[in-house]
This record gives sequence, structure tokens and C-alpha cells, in this order.
Amino acid sequence: MRGNLKPQDIFEYRHHGKFDASTKIKLQKIGVTSVDELIDQTVPKSIRLKDPVKLPEPLTEHAFLGEIRALASKNKIFRSLIGQGYYDTKTPTVIQRNILENPGWYTAYTPYQAEIAQGRLEALINFQTMVTDLTGMEIANASLLDEGTAAAEAMSMLAGLRKGPKKSANKFFVDKAVFDQTIEILQTRSNPAGIELVVGDYNTLDLSDPGLYGVLIQYPNKYGVANDYEAFFKQAKEHNISIAVAADLLSLALLTPPGEIGADVVIGTTQRFGVPLGYGGPHAAYMATLDKYKRQLPGRIIGSSIDKEGDPGYRMALQTREQHIRREKATSNICTAQVLLAVLAGMYAVYHGSEGIQRIATKIHLLAKSLKVSLSKLGFEVSDSPFFDTIKLSVTAADKNQIRKNAEKRHFNFHYFFDETILISLDEICEIADVLEIIKIFSEVAGKQLDPPEIESILDTVEINYPDTIWRKSDFLTHEVFNKYHTEHELLRYIKKLENKDLSLVHSMISLGSCTMKLNATTEMIPITWPEFGSIHPFAPRDQVDGYFTLFEELESYLSEITGFSATSLQPNSGAQGEFAGLMVIKSYFKNIGQEHRNITLIPSSAHGTNPASAVMAGTKVVIVACDEQGNIDIEDLKLKAEEYKDNLAALMVTYPSTHGVFEEGIMEICQIIHENGGQVYMDGANMNAQVGLTSPANIGADVCHLNLHKTFSIPHGGGGPGVGPICVADHLADFLPGNSFTDGDNKNSMSAVSSSLYGSAGVLPISYAYIRLMGAEGLTNATKNAILNANYIKASLEDYYPVLYSGSQGRCAHEMILDCREFKKAGVEVEDIAKRLMDYGFHAPTVSFPVAGTLMVEPTESESLEELDRFCEAMISIRNEIREIEEGIEDSQNNVLKNAPHTLTVATAEKWELPYSRKKAVYPLPYVAQNKFWPAVGRIDNAYGDRNLMCNCLPIEAFKEEEIEMSKPL
Repeated sequence: MRGNLKPQDIFEYRHHGKFDASTKIKLQKIGVTSVDELIDQTVPKSIRLKDPVKLPEPLTEHAFLGEIRALASKNKIFRSLIGQGYYDTKTPTVIQRNILENPGWYTAYTPYQAEIAQGRLEALINFQTMVTDLTGMEIANASLLDEGTAAAEAMSMLAGLRKGPKKSANKFFVDKAVFDQTIEILQTRSNPAGIELVVGDYNTLDLSDPGLYGVLIQYPNKYGVANDYEAFFKQAKEHNISIAVAADLLSLALLTPPGEIGADVVIGTTQRFGVPLGYGGPHAAYMATLDKYKRQLPGRIIGSSIDKEGDPGYRMALQTREQHIRREKATSNICTAQVLLAVLAGMYAVYHGSEGIQRIATKIHLLAKSLKVSLSKLGFEVSDSPFFDTIKLSVTAADKNQIRKNAEKRHFNFHYFFDETILISLDEICEIADVLEIIKIFSEVAGKQLDPPEIESILDTVEINYPDTIWRKSDFLTHEVFNKYHTEHELLRYIKKLENKDLSLVHSMISLGSCTMKLNATTEMIPITWPEFGSIHPFAPRDQVDGYFTLFEELESYLSEITGFSATSLQPNSGAQGEFAGLMVIKSYFKNIGQEHRNITLIPSSAHGTNPASAVMAGTKVVIVACDEQGNIDIEDLKLKAEEYKDNLAALMVTYPSTHGVFEEGIMEICQIIHENGGQVYMDGANMNAQVGLTSPANIGADVCHLNLHKTFSIPHGGGGPGVGPICVADHLADFLPGNSFTDGDNKNSMSAVSSSLYGSAGVLPISYAYIRLMGAEGLTNATKNAILNANYIKASLEDYYPVLYSGSQGRCAHEMILDCREFKKAGVEVEDIAKRLMDYGFHAPTVSFPVAGTLMVEPTESESLEELDRFCEAMISIRNEIREIEEGIEDSQNNVLKNAPHTLTVATAEKWELPYSRKKAVYPLPYVAQNKFWPAVGRIDNAYGDRNLMCNCLPIEAFKEEEIEMSKPL
């Protein structure tokens, strides 16, 4: 027998299977004879690619891991004591293995369906409590993208709070000792918002200036100094000036919290709470403020409420998806938070507790102090200001160069970016041996050495002696959750308990329209926790990161080829950030050609809510374009508005395929209309999953697009983040892609930074790089075909039960469809009831009431098998029959399986069963459910109660006593 000697472990087949017998079943159901026939009926011929995408040949998983290992080895792991908001840290291995590397955590979706997300929600409550405790504030959100953008959100939030004599004030002051990358982002964000950014020395600031509404200071500042700001804050308050503080969270274990000296808002990063450096991200930023400002706090807030049975439960509170509701009136365009990273940081605090955090902070400070004393004895001029972890040395240019050579020879990086200054920022990784090694580096330049007994004496005698005004005296992390899981056994069980409360892709398909919950393959995920990627500081010298730069260059070239554009920026670290960046690139282009006055953005009424929010953030005015009865852009209305505003037209923001799940056949005409009237076309890449290999943004006539790497290119959603939203642009826009003056000043035309790090969330880019290298051009194209195939199979399976709201001219949907559930209101059934009832069948609901209220938007992705699609369809058909029972009066209109869903284990095992249907119907509605039941952790959450009784920190333990007693009863 002769076998096939070619590689057999073809990754494409692991990702979406083969075109085999199951494909024939799908095609037969749809009513076509081949996949290509379906694609021809779905994607307009006018926009199809004439030539296939050119990418490297696909690798097997084994071969890829060898290649990426070789690439990673090109990154040099130095002890980077550079600081500036980035510090090496120890990720407890129990957290790394059981959260960061665990698909039960990283494949979960944003917790919009609270009943099946209680684990993540509790972990985020822990995060919020950790932040409020350490900062001394009253309420915190559930994480932001990075410190720089968090500072920008604080600037905007405080602008929204202006009132009285400060109502028209437009100056925001930033102390010059704030991190440089933060200042640059504030410059990027302030200009389009009409805010005048003033950078200077807070000691000489004229607080009586009537135009000044807010200030931002760094604590400790970029030079490492921990100033006493209490008097300054008091004076600012006397002039009705709001105060924002960018604080190092770990330092607050020793230093007086900003909330105790008058801060209105505190921002920063939680990176050093166990989150790897990752060459700049992803990291969870934080934002905390006063309770009275809770309704102005941007981003997500997790709060507590009660469920249908009166038991406590968590949910997203207040501004949930504010940008989708308020659109151009939204105060922020935040859509992706950094949930997975926030969970890591919060669990780090749970693991260590207040004593552990204080021990870590104390060790860092005392080692730094020992180093300071030692370098002083060697004759170096060391700053005598109070500090936490960073010592500042004044040196000659010659000494500086020699110290750098010596340090790099011993694999140490210090901070050399300020004239005649060296900063050394110690971190959690530092040990006495590191201090001794640094002393040797400086001894060689000083020409003398310290005797070992002298060094030992210094190490033995240093102590904390902060001035009383800046030394923390208040307790923190006092809640029980931070004081009972300090052994690995207990923490492991706690992590697992929370994981078991959450439905993720390890349980079943998550068919969220517009969100593309596809396979996040293990091989793609493995490299991100390698130290060669995870332990690299974003300001490390260029010659130490050849592996990263090779990956960046190749990934940028792949994404440019796939989109048909000429250049790509990987900097934006969320989809909404990509929208903002894309529009700012367009504005930079117009400024360069003398058309800076163009400030109108046309947006279809069907667009994602982040589109109008981003357009306003970019300083443009939004004009809505109507859609026709088929859900397509009304081309006549577009023509009228494009011509009306042609003198000031900046851009059209268009999603393709449309948010309604259709390849609009007039897309090339739409783009042409915009160009004829002087504008640029921005394509929202949320639905790129239906384009790759078949068409492209450039092919349809767009000028710029963003891509959601956490959708189309397999970075996992992580319970609501990390996300990455790079932008790809046509040749005429390439010079205007975002840069970062702190790390890259080559392109003088580039717009200023949109993220703190030049390459945004670089630490997760190996995932998308792996996906493309494993799939190759043909595999990626087949993935797109499979996505369209699966969506049309579900459409054909369900359209006799649920009307499909929109479809193309030949009756086909793209990769998603909208099921119209509005007719069921006549029977008292809301779309929310269907969403909650799906939990009883073991499924997460599709996207609820977006983009059309009262509908479900379904996207199965290419990664799901025929068996899983059939399970989902069977569940949806069963629910339709349950609705029919209500319509026909067989079941009560209010007391039925949909209105009471989801049904918990507590309800199902209650001694008395008083519902008008059987327990079996409630919890085992179909045979397959009984074989692998997922139990919702709580009953239906009362959102209104939670908003009326807002509590966003850890609940007192008494709240759970009754639940524990109830669950302990024998069945």
C-alpha cells in the first residue's frame, strides 16, 4: 500500500473542517449545487477579486511552532529597568495556567448576558474593588485600554462636568512630568475636542485662570518623584478646577492615595499586577472617580443586583453599550475593554492580598533605596526627592554613554531618554543580586568599588521613612475575597468556581452577529506567554527586538495584501480606537493638502454605534444617511447629502458587508459618489470575516479601513478584551498613519499617537500572525466561504420559523443574518425572553436588538460543525414552538418557560415545584441538553433594581449566606 507522504496535519481542516459530506447537506438545504454557486449568488461579481490573495504557503502547526520559536529567539530578554509606566512583574503560574492560558476564560464573550457570565463579573467586581481601595476613590470602571487613553478619557469626562463659571472653560493643564506617551495621546485627543492642552510646571501654574477647567499630574512622576500635592489640590479646588491623577497603583500600597487628598479622578495601568509587559500591551488601565460622577464615568461598570428569586447577582450597570444607544451624543466610543487583563490583575490582588501587595511594594522600594545609597557612595549625583521605585542620576554625557555600554554588556536596560539623566526603575522581579550587578556597572565608571560589608550594611539598614504627608495610613483590600485565597489550592478552586459559572466557546457556539466568535486555536495562543514575547519592555532598544519587528513587518504586509491597501498601522488597540485613528488619518491628509475645513462625516442609519461616537471624537459633524426598505444605504439620499455637503465633506463611514448582513450591490457607486464630492471612504472592518479572499476594502473603493483582529483574525475576545484594531490605508494616506514621538520619530507627516505604545497590544499580535501563517491564502478564502455557507444554512433552516429581515437580491445573506422577533410581542414575548431561554438550551444568545430593536443577529462563523449548527437550530425551533404555545393560549402569557428563563439548579431542585410546566421542560427541553447541561449561575437579573441600588464593589459576604445554605440542601 502506498501512502501520501505530504504533510497530513493541515491546519485549515482543524479550523473549519473539509468540504465533505456535511457540506453537501448544507448546500442541499440552501438549494445550490456548490459552494462557488452560493458565493456567486451572495457576493456581487463587480467587487470580486480578479487574482487570489498572495500570502506565504501555509505551515503545519508543528512547523509553525518551530518558526515562531526561531522568530522569538531574535528578541533579547534584558532586565529592562526603564519604567515610564511599564514594569516587569511575576504572573503567578496558577493564574497564568488557569486564566491566561485557559480557553474557559479567554474564549468567553463580553458579559452582556449576565446570568451566564457571573464568574467574569465577579472577577471584575474584584478588580473594581482593588482599584477603589488602592486609589482611595469611591467607584471604578471595569478597565480601559491603556494609561494614555485612560488619561484622555479623564480629560473628556472632566470637560463634561464643567458647570457654572467654568462652563465655557476649555484649558486642560498637564504637568510636564507626566509620562511623555500620555502627553502625546492627550494632544491627539484634545485638538478635535476643542480642548486647549497646556503643558507646564504645576508649581508655576496660574490657578486663577478662568479658562482652566482641569489638571493632570503624575504620581510618582516620570522622574520617579513622589511629590506632596495636597496643598496644590486644595488651591485648585478653591478655583473650581477638577483634578486628575495618573497614579502607579502598586506605589499606593505605601503612598497616600490620591482620593485622600482631593482627586476627582484617578487613572493608570494595572500592568504591574501580574500582567506581562508584552512590548507594550495588552494591559488593563483603570479609572476611578467619585460616586457623584458615576453617570459620567466612561466604559463599563460592573454592579450588583438581584435575580428573579431575590438572590444576589452581578451585571453590567449604567452605561452598558452607551455608544450604541446615544451614538453621536455618546461621551466616549469605548467598546472593547481589557477584561482578560483586568481579571489577571484582580486575581493577582486576590492571590497576594493587602499584606502581599505591601510586601512586594516594600521590597521594591527598599531595594531601590539601597541602590540609591550605594550609588551616592560611589560619587554619583542622585536625586534626594521622595520616590517609590525610580532613582534619578545626573551624569555627564561621557559617563552616560559608558554606563549604557556597561549595562547592555551585562544585559540591563536603564532609561536614557532625558539629557544628562539616567533613571533606574526597579520592579517586582528585582532581587539583591540585581542591585549588586547594577552597582558593579556603575563602579566601573566611578573607578572605585564598595566593599561587600559596606553593601551588606546598606541592605540591612535601609528603611521606609517617607514624609508623614505622603505615607499611606489607611487600610486596603480588606474584603474577605482578598484574604482567603493565598494558597495555590484555594486560589485554584476559586478560579475554577468562577470559570464554571461562565458559558464560553468550550461549551457551545456563540452565534453573535457582528462579533465573530471563531476558533482561537491552541497553537495560535501558545507563543503569547513565552518570555521572548511577554517580557519585552516597549522602550527597549531597537536592536533587542528584531523578532518583534520581523513579526510586525510581515503581519503588516499580510494585512495590507488582504485589504488591498498599501500600508498598515498596528497601533490602535481596539476596534473603536481604529475607527478614531482612521478618521484622524483622513483629517491629517486633508490638512496636508490645504482642505482642513472638511468636517462632515456621513454615516448610514444602520451603522455601529461606535461609528458616530468616533466621528464626533475626531472633531467631525455627523450627518445620517437613510437606509431603504431592504436595509441598504439609500443611494439617492446619499447623493443628496454628499452634494449638499460637498464643500465640507470629509468621509463616509460604511460597514461592508452591511450591518444588516448583506453585500450591498451599490457599494462601488456609493464610494464613487463620496470621491466625486471630495470625501474619503472609511470602511468599518467589523464584517471583514465575509470579505477575506473574495473581495477587499480597496476593491470596493474604500480609502481606509480598520480590522478587528479579535474577530476576523482569531485573537480571542477574552470576556470583553483584549481587542486590536489596526488600520490599513491606501497609498495617499500612508504617510499619515499614527506614530509615537517617544519611540519613533522617522515620519514627520504621521499623526500623533492614539495608543500609549507604538505597536499597541503587541503581545497578542503573534495570534493573528499565527492564524495567517497556518491558514495561507487558500485557507483564509475557504474560511470566508465557510462563514457564508454556515450563515445561509442557518438562514435556510430557520426562515420558516423566524422571518429573516434582510437578504441580497438573490435571497442570500452574507456571514450573518437578522431574525425578526418583533411579531412575538403580540403574545407578550420579548426578544430578551428568547435570549434568556436559550441559556436553558446551553447557548449564548445571538446579538440582541442590534442593529434593529426586537431582533436577533446571528453569525455562526466558519469554525462551527454541521452538528453544532443543527443543535443551535433545533434549540431555536423548539423555542419557536414554545412561543406558539403561548400564541395559541396553551401556555400562560406571563407564567411560562420563556418569561421565567433561565431556570437555575436551585429552582429545578426546589422541594416545591409550582410552575405550570414540568421541571423537565424547564431544564431539559431537548434530549441533547440532558447529556451535557450548562446551568446558569443565577436567575434572570433585575437590571432596573441594580441601577436604582448601585453597588459596584465586592458585596458583603452576608449577601451570599442564604444562597450557600440553600445550595447545601440535599437534592
